[in-house]
Amino acid sequence: MNILQVENLTKTYGKGEAQVNALDEVSFSVEKGSFVAVVGASGSGKSTLLHLLGGVDRPTSGKVHIDGQDIFTMNESKLAIFRRRNLGIVYQFYNLIPTLTAEENIMLPYLLDGRKPNGATVNELLELIGLTDRAKHLPSELSGGQQQRISIARALINSPSVILADEPTGNLDSKSGKDILELLIMANKRYNQTLIMITHDEKIALQSDRIITISDGQILLDEEVR
Repeated sequence: MNILQVENLTKTYGKGEAQVNALDEVSFSVEKGSFVAVVGASGSGKSTLLHLLGGVDRPTSGKVHIDGQDIFTMNESKLAIFRRRNLGIVYQFYNLIPTLTAEENIMLPYLLDGRKPNGATVNELLELIGLTDRAKHLPSELSGGQQQRISIARALINSPSVILADEPTGNLDSKSGKDILELLIMANKRYNQTLIMITHDEKIALQSDRIITISDGQILLDEEVR
């Protein structure tokens, strides 16, 4: 079963001679529960693709269906709600709210939805990421690896069907990066959540089920790893 269907996705910036196709007629599908690595040189269109898959940006043309929903037929408010409830997004730079504690940052998708956070779920996630004793700490009191764990727990709080990760280990030392990768793969396997990850690291890509190589806004290669 396909959880994601991308059809002729195009994103163009500028006009006339200054026009640049960041993505050019990209199409592919992803099966539920799979781990897909997206690789390519800087400027190839990888991050643009991820932003479109997450509904953070809108395409010039083309469609993105997630769990049967054509996300770009939604208005901004409906898309924001869909994104919070169905997608977990993890960035290279943790994007935590500096004035909120670790557990408050994890609960943020609930708070933005006007829903009462599930305390048991928050505690389970804190235990899962090994930061129960840091629940009341502010981001400034946490290491980079700990902050990224918090951002992953925040992405998992709503049990999303798809996790989108943009170079999640790129700003970390090798030990922290290894821990973060193991955490994301665990979520992929334990909860059958589809994981789509941008990475420059070949070793990380080779741990995926499939590698999509982007070049000049187009899919250059699409290979099964195992």
